[in-house]
Amino acid sequence: MEPLEVLAKRKKGVARLNKNSKIFKTIIKAIQEKKGENIVSLDLRKIHEAVADFFIICEANNQPQIRAITDFVEEEVKKKCSESPYHYEGKENMYWVILDYVNIVVHIMMPEQRKFYKLEEMWSDAELTEHNL
Repeated sequence: MEPLEVLAKRKKGVARLNKNSKIFKTIIKAIQEKKGENIVSLDLRKIHEAVADFFIICEANNQPQIRAITDFVEEEVKKKCSESPYHYEGKENMYWVILDYVNIVVHIMMPEQRKFYKLEEMWSDAELTEHNL
């Protein structure tokens, strides 16, 4: 992972996003189509230390489903928004995959990892929105 200073600097000059942004809607819809569970977004725009505008977090019950969600999010964002992840982590083990689209970071996690790392609690100052069907 990059130092926080580097991550903070890379955001300068990049347009701020909102929940109506095409990439935001595309990611949520892609996760829903592949049956991601407990989908939430954290609005980090009012948190000065945050390295992104939004985190989108979801769960999958097994590694093949994590792979399916990951691949579909990447395909849909590439097709509809012409963007590829700036960086990604976790594709080797498929327990927690991170897709970093600079101002949106997608976390696709197994339930055990989500319970252990408690991202929603860590970023409890952020506005949380549920996106379950």
